[in-house]
Amino acid sequence: MKRNLLKAGLIAALLTATFGFAQEGKLDNLKPRDKRGLTVFENPKDTVSTFDHLRVKVGGAFALQFQGLKHENNATPVINAAGVNTNQLFDLGNNINLPTANLDLDVALYDGVNLHLRTFLSSRHHNETYVKGGYLQIDKLDFIQKGFAEDIMKYTTIKVGQDQINYGDAQLRRSDNAYAIMNPFVGNYLMDAYATFPFAEIYYRRNGVIVMGGVTNGKLNQTATGGTSPGIYGKIGYDKQVNEDLRVRLTGSAYNIARAPRLDFYNGDRAGSRYYFVMENTAATSSAQMRSGMVDPDFQNTLTSFMINPFVKYKGLEFFGIFESASGRNLTETERRTYNQYAAELLYRFGNDENFYFGGRYNKVDGKIITGEDISVDRYNIGGGWFMTKNILTKLEYVNQKYDGYPTTNIKSDGKFNGFMLEAVISF
Repeated sequence: MKRNLLKAGLIAALLTATFGFAQEGKLDNLKPRDKRGLTVFENPKDTVSTFDHLRVKVGGAFALQFQGLKHENNATPVINAAGVNTNQLFDLGNNINLPTANLDLDVALYDGVNLHLRTFLSSRHHNETYVKGGYLQIDKLDFIQKGFAEDIMKYTTIKVGQDQINYGDAQLRRSDNAYAIMNPFVGNYLMDAYATFPFAEIYYRRNGVIVMGGVTNGKLNQTATGGTSPGIYGKIGYDKQVNEDLRVRLTGSAYNIARAPRLDFYNGDRAGSRYYFVMENTAATSSAQMRSGMVDPDFQNTLTSFMINPFVKYKGLEFFGIFESASGRNLTETERRTYNQYAAELLYRFGNDENFYFGGRYNKVDGKIITGEDISVDRYNIGGGWFMTKNILTKLEYVNQKYDGYPTTNIKSDGKFNGFMLEAVISF
């Protein structure tokens, strides 16, 4: 990790010396990655341009957790060929998780044209540095001709790349490896619709109305093979600052892909879960069992899903919700199964510039697993945080998660985990 951080520092110094640094750490049409971006969902559509030459913003994020969790189950012992009980739970202790780190490069290439690239320097899944994803964002077509289609582009944004697609608002508030400053709690949601796909998106935003349409092939790793149909998705919503105290946002998103040899929609987060080794067996490793505590519907061949997200902020009081329904099947199934997700998050932000907050989150997923059982998973979080500066956040939470309906031969049978998590985050 030290070698990766040294590389990042050398790259930052070279880019700064060569191209110049972005003033005040912000480029046009990109949201800040510190406290100022908390309630910003999609990148903003700035009305005033500050572009005068190619500029580079080098940013990053760091996150570290102290984990104090315990777990238990009531699964029937399953003995493998080596004589090991594969349903015996991992020996959890109070300790520090792997420190994670991101490197961000944001480049103003031209007036109204930006590039974003994120690299994971350290993450739970990989030991090596790797590119998470990136995109090109176009908010003006002046590179064709000054003022070209400006009446259309005044409200339109085009994004193309391989990165997380804009399905649902939950993925805009989640922890992305070390970039955890947007998430008021330590863990992400149980059923995490997040993956880095190749995509093209077109946005139209006017007077609070948001309309977005996108297309992707739904694949995390790209190969020139057949058997994949296009994935179509979209979002429609309304986001309005009603008055000085009240903001209201409501969006609905949908995603559909008819056929694919493999889908990574609900298991595409290569950075992994914050709750290390929960409900895993004694042979677990940090990279192989990286999604500990998450719910994967195991839809690998076809998928249709939609998500509704209300968001209300009145003074310091903040509410965010999820209703999601997903149906699909994997390669061995002929009939679709359905999973539903529900979540409600209530926070109160207070202090100078709302530097403190506390609140709770309830999250539930129910569905039918591939062996036919109806299962449900419930989690609630209670906690709070302190923004020491706009770039530094500390969080403390209590988490409690329970599993119901899993067969006795499954390690999650009558399973549960609970305890405290402490997380420190830096983002700039």
